[in-house]
Amino acid sequence: MEEGATRFTSLEVCAGGGGQALGLEQAGFEHVALVEIDKHSCETLRQNRPDWTVIEGDLKKFNGASYEGVDLLAGGVPCPPFSVAGKRLGAADERDLFPEVLRLTHEIRPNAVMIENVRGILAREFDTYRAQFSSEVEALGYRAMGWRLMNASDFGVPQLRPRAVFVALREDLAEGFSWPEPLHGFEPTDGGVTFWREAPTVGEVLHDLMASRGWLGADEWRERASKIAPTIVGGSRKHGGPDLGPTRAKRQWDEMGVNGRLIANEPPGPDFEGNPCLTVQMVARLQGFPDEWRFSSRKTAAYRQVGNAFPPPVARAVGGQILTALASSRKIQTAG
Repeated sequence: MEEGATRFTSLEVCAGGGGQALGLEQAGFEHVALVEIDKHSCETLRQNRPDWTVIEGDLKKFNGASYEGVDLLAGGVPCPPFSVAGKRLGAADERDLFPEVLRLTHEIRPNAVMIENVRGILAREFDTYRAQFSSEVEALGYRAMGWRLMNASDFGVPQLRPRAVFVALREDLAEGFSWPEPLHGFEPTDGGVTFWREAPTVGEVLHDLMASRGWLGADEWRERASKIAPTIVGGSRKHGGPDLGPTRAKRQWDEMGVNGRLIANEPPGPDFEGNPCLTVQMVARLQGFPDEWRFSSRKTAAYRQVGNAFPPPVARAVGGQILTALASSRKIQTAG
């Protein structure tokens, strides 16, 4: 951040492998701390950002009082309580950490709150749950901007990956917020001509990596993999191995020339035949991570971090809109 520029701070909870944290950093937020229980994810965060304060531990035992006044409280709380792949127990699931978000909002009094979760939380069976959460946030002095279903492919990520995002801002700051618009669609150019921008395909994004060890079939594969990816699934800490998801997803991968049953240690060699597997780095690209972001630990734990991540470009888009609202308010206050 340039000297003299306004500083906007963020506290990240359930930070995982850093997808949301990285996106918020790109949007302009400075992280005062990141809380995460998984040791492998904490290693990833420390490895990539040695200057970040990473707190390894249970969120239920974390006291946020010392972070009072931070600009943004953000995180991606556990998905299993609301996922179609789980028992959908909601508030009855011991992994439900939305109550902790409420507690921390009360303790910290941030200027804004941003929480993401799986699309399943938007199901009708959780209507009451969502309404109660929003109501309790508003009782603390915030305006809930609602829940928005956001597709990662709308923000340049080569997979659909729908995620539910909740945003609330302090009542006096909320007027300046608007949800980000998708990056693709018909748009006017300087000459008045419209054009179509859309997310790149799997083949376009991964061709150089597939060809990096001299695979002779890389060009042909690129043409076959001419779609965006199915939603990548990382699995929970107790369940889920290094593969690309359930049977239906694997069939979709097969159609694009990808073996979704395994995660490879390296790209295919010169004489490889058949459908190649993806590496952790390839999957990370499909999530919108830059190549320089490295995931700590062995393949299964590393892939789980990638598969469960909130795509950085989506976090950047939402975070950027929050920061714009906060910055606008500060300019008004300064002018006054």
